[in-house]
Amino acid sequence: MGRGWSKTVFSSVDNVSLEIRRGETLGLVGESGSGKSTLGRCLLKLIDWDSGDVQYQGLSLKTLRGRDLRRIRPKIQMIFQDPMACLNPRLSVRAMLEEPIMVHRLATTYRECRQRVESLADLVGLRPDQLDRYPHEFSGGQRQRIGIARAVACQPDFIVCDEPVSSLDVSIQAQILNLLKDVQTRLGITYLFISHDLRVVQYMSHQIAVMYLGKIVETAKSTDFFASPQHPYSQMLLRSVPDVDRKTEWGDGNFGEPPELSRLPRGCSFHPRCAIAQPRCLIEVPRLEPSTTEPNSHASCFFPGRR
Repeated sequence: MGRGWSKTVFSSVDNVSLEIRRGETLGLVGESGSGKSTLGRCLLKLIDWDSGDVQYQGLSLKTLRGRDLRRIRPKIQMIFQDPMACLNPRLSVRAMLEEPIMVHRLATTYRECRQRVESLADLVGLRPDQLDRYPHEFSGGQRQRIGIARAVACQPDFIVCDEPVSSLDVSIQAQILNLLKDVQTRLGITYLFISHDLRVVQYMSHQIAVMYLGKIVETAKSTDFFASPQHPYSQMLLRSVPDVDRKTEWGDGNFGEPPELSRLPRGCSFHPRCAIAQPRCLIEVPRLEPSTTEPNSHASCFFPGRR
């Protein structure tokens, strides 16, 4: 007899709802494997999703196909974690920046295209003589500047920044973060900023969303989140940031490892790692609701704000 195989089905992103204000940055944080990058790719329709929808200026990305989808593509872009992996090693910087401009017909003449490319180089801090070089001739920080220039070449309204500085030295990180802020101020771009580094997210974000095992467990204004996190998982993340005073205030504890997506516990998925879990947490699933202690925060916890 043949051996039967059962197919395990689970969701890497489950029942997520986000709203990002125009011209602002939403910081998406969580441990590795929480579904942050998957969500970012779903928003750009680089990954198809089974249910739900993504709305962009009143249009449903789920139903867009062919020419209608290509018309939207220039307006939603992405900056990747590893710039070397997403830059074509066979093209010069000039060719890489000219390509999206010509493909999407954002310039009527080649002269206008060249002028736009030089303006992009100036925007991200590259010299004109560097445009004819190839990716391997640049440092990591310079390559990320090229990645940013390519992302804004199509005049987008929205950019997903997927761990854009995690592979860079700390000193270079600051330069790239300041560049992203400057680009946002000049062009009015909206960011979804994905990172596991809370210090970076705090510097960049207006709003914060915390993701755990494919679900959003807390949303808040950035200032409120870092002053008074409501969900125990958020508190755990902040405790992981080197800060003696914060550790003293919140205490120490071993939170263990997250469960596998295919073997989620019953009730609140965080309860096996939670220091304040109660019997109902083992049975009931909390909803993302307004916090009773912080008016600008939402948390999927029965006891928000408790430490």
